[in-house]
Amino acid sequence: MAIVPHDAGGSSVSMAMPMLTPDNYMVWAIKAHAILDTHTLWEAVAPTGDAVVDGKKCKTARAMLLGTLVEDILLQVSAKLTAREVWDSLKVRFIGADRVWAARLATLRGDFDRLRMADGEALDVYVGRLGAMTARYASLGATLGDAALVKKLLDTVPDHLCPAVAGIEQFCNIDEMAFDEALGRLRAFDEQTQHRGQDGGEHGGDQLLLTVAQWAARERQQGSARDDGGGRSVASGNGGNRRSRCYNCGQRGHFRRDCTHQRKAAVVEERALLADVGVVDAGLL
Repeated sequence: MAIVPHDAGGSSVSMAMPMLTPDNYMVWAIKAHAILDTHTLWEAVAPTGDAVVDGKKCKTARAMLLGTLVEDILLQVSAKLTAREVWDSLKVRFIGADRVWAARLATLRGDFDRLRMADGEALDVYVGRLGAMTARYASLGATLGDAALVKKLLDTVPDHLCPAVAGIEQFCNIDEMAFDEALGRLRAFDEQTQHRGQDGGEHGGDQLLLTVAQWAARERQQGSARDDGGGRSVASGNGGNRRSRCYNCGQRGHFRRDCTHQRKAAVVEERALLADVGVVDAGLL
């Protein structure tokens, strides 16, 4: 590992250029870029516009890059005479040509767009899948910003988290919100609803269905307890008739089917009807 002395404010600090392996190119590129930029050597690798590259800086940057390579890779790029050529050659080797890289990135973007939270999937598990997608982006030299991650998270959560999403979108600027903040708000809401049994989780949905069933059973029980459309009430124990109320006359102590007022009214009505029939018959005669 190459050791590069760095003088900052009179103190000597050793900055180590990481060794490049077949599996760590993205991490190596990030660290190498930062170290070269600290020594003002990055301009030799990626010059700005038509800027003239300083020859000494170019040689120094090239030497630092070659010092991070194992023997087989070193022999393949040793013919590159500038730091930029060495860097571009390594990029093509580990990432691919621009067209290949663009095709891989397009495929990855499609996978990200299709990513959804599965039914019954825990929030932390889904966040883990988002983190894996972020790592895949980084392996291609691209990044997933907080804005894209927050939007994906809010757009793909299940229905029981929609009230929290509505609150976040109404009171927060999601374009500037950090992903960890959005995740923390959703996690807090999820835990609260699970605690109250309102999210259709392990017990909430069963309890809700049980309540509906109980109400239905109660309605059936009350309906069967009524006589002739609600004429009697359910009585328990001795003296139930004393507590029952007649739905015909309103008095306690009997049911509507036993109500004498009802019978008297029926007799009066029957006599009146016979009288009317008799009058009509008499007129016809």
